[in-house]
Amino acid sequence: MVNPSRQQVLKLYKHLIRYGHQLKYTDKNYFLSRIRDEFRENKDLKDPKEIEFFFKRGETLLRNGRVI
Repeated sequence: MVNPSRQQVLKLYKHLIRYGHQLKYTDKNYFLSRIRDEFRENKDLKDPKEIEFFFKRGETLLRNGRVI
C-alpha cells in the first residue's frame, strides 16, 4: 500500500470521531480523547512504514468495531 494522503488520514479521523459518538457500551469521552491524542502524537511521523501501520490500525478499528 502506498502511504495514505493527508485527505485520507483526515477522513479516517472524521470517521473515528463519528464512530466514537455512536458507542453505547464504553466511555465515549475516553475513546474520543484517545483518538485525538493518537492523532496529535503521530502527526509528525515521517517513516512510511509507521504511517501505514497507524493508518491500517485505524481502518481495522472501524471495520471490526474494536481496538487491536
